[in-house]
Amino acid sequence: MKAPVNKIIPFSNVDGPGNRTSIFFQGCSFKCWYCHNPETIHRCNHCGDCVAGCPVHALSIVDGKVVWDKQKCVQCDLCIHTCKMMASPKIEELEVEELIARILPMKPFIRGITVSGGECMLHAKYLEELFREVKNLGLTCLIDSNGSIDFSRYTSLMELCDGVMLDVKAYDPEFHLALCDHSNDRVIKNLHYLLETNKLQEVRTVILPKYPQENLDTVSHVAQIIQDRCDYKLLRYRPFGVREDALDKMGREIADEEECEILKKKAIELGAIHTIII
Repeated sequence: MKAPVNKIIPFSNVDGPGNRTSIFFQGCSFKCWYCHNPETIHRCNHCGDCVAGCPVHALSIVDGKVVWDKQKCVQCDLCIHTCKMMASPKIEELEVEELIARILPMKPFIRGITVSGGECMLHAKYLEELFREVKNLGLTCLIDSNGSIDFSRYTSLMELCDGVMLDVKAYDPEFHLALCDHSNDRVIKNLHYLLETNKLQEVRTVILPKYPQENLDTVSHVAQIIQDRCDYKLLRYRPFGVREDALDKMGREIADEEECEILKKKAIELGAIHTIII
């Protein structure tokens, strides 16, 4: 079994408790306006637009497909800025054994792994096999998800999983549909399911500077649902990495610190006492 891996960060202290190896899988079910990694949304269609512009000739076309030479690549990211498909040619199709081999050198220095994306739950069967091997190493396994995939369908995976970090991008269905090009019906169902099964590590909501009422609506509803049962992180929107065609909708300024403090106070008043601003 293989899965498309976009990036591996060997040591991260922002993707769950402790030092962790973060693995980002390619492909996403959402297309959020404010996505900071839009190159993870789609799979490369091998159009070849990125090949000629590579300054170190790390890209070529072989048998009609774009091929990436990892050894030549200098990670300038010109290829992903060239791509019109919100994709990346810098993807590795890795078997579980190959991914475990990448994790092993970090084992003495990490508490566990966190799988992210894109949307890692698009590769749920692969994650189950991966988690089984990682647990055999004595490490913990966390899932970072947008909540679009039904967690209740993957009971074996959830038994292996130590916790889920769930994005609730918007509570209002219409605003969520506009923001993410996808319904939030499954997200809210997953929020309740993960609470019921004690698998909810944390919830995260990006605070958007141009949408104060929507921010308040989402934070208020989420706070009342989760209460004191997990962390609630309010992430200040930042424009860095957001695709140009979305900046007019999202804004070019970082979310106001004062507004975030007001929202944090509101969340705590409603019972989400473990609310912090990031």
